[in-house]
Amino acid sequence: MMNLLNYIVWDPDLVAFRLSFIVVRWYGLMWIIGLALAYFVVKRLYKEQKIKDELFDPLFIYCFFGILIGARLGHCLFYQPQDFLTSWQGIVEMLLPIHIGNNGSWWGETFGFFPTGYAGLASHGGTLGLMIALWLYVRKTKLSIWTVLDNIAIATGTTACFIRLGNLMNSEIIGKITDVPWAFIFERVDAVPRHPGQLYEAIAYAILFGIMWYLHKKMPEKIGTGWYFGFCLTYIFTFRFFIEYTKEIQEAFEASLPIDMGQILSIPFIALGVWCMIRAKKKISNKVS
Repeated sequence: MMNLLNYIVWDPDLVAFRLSFIVVRWYGLMWIIGLALAYFVVKRLYKEQKIKDELFDPLFIYCFFGILIGARLGHCLFYQPQDFLTSWQGIVEMLLPIHIGNNGSWWGETFGFFPTGYAGLASHGGTLGLMIALWLYVRKTKLSIWTVLDNIAIATGTTACFIRLGNLMNSEIIGKITDVPWAFIFERVDAVPRHPGQLYEAIAYAILFGIMWYLHKKMPEKIGTGWYFGFCLTYIFTFRFFIEYTKEIQEAFEASLPIDMGQILSIPFIALGVWCMIRAKKKISNKVS
């Protein structure tokens, strides 16, 4: 029998702080910190590579909207299409951060309109949205797509780490029941110890950033080949594939699948990452020869 006193009881306040009528939640704050850190990392990389400031300035906007739109659509289309694609109300709630009550009114809580924020974001969709946004960005700036992808990849671990810490503060994407001594009891979910899958991922992504920063200092000549982009995809989604074995499924339909949706969606990203690294190696070899 499990002694629940041996585990970490987790039930933080969802709100980080309040400023008058403005409420800042931990989840949103973690997103902002993660994106801000990536912003400064990439800005420094652009400076090291002597890329003009005016070419950097629009990058953050492209990345922000690419990640947000992609992550939202990814969740709705991959995990809950039955909820978001079967009615006009679902389509509206997929695109806007609101919930519409039973009477379908748009004009406030009394009439059924509830601001919710985007409750449901998928990392696979966010990655795809980011890639599309960066393609649009390089069309505008005429920079090399591989240089931009490599620079973003070097900074990605910071954002990914803080997003998962946001999931931890929200007690979402919980792990399976376990008796490991570092298990968390997510009081908003139930009273049993579970794997802190969000924390596992946050630590892995922090390590990724450390590795990428070290490698880019040792091998700056690889920036612009796509190698860092490939390594980033391969690392993140290989880890994501295996960490899914410690997580509870997010939607009921996944129980009937041989592997869950997160694992299925990780496979093409792993394949793309490996292809980018092989391509980069051949490109470097051709330069040397």
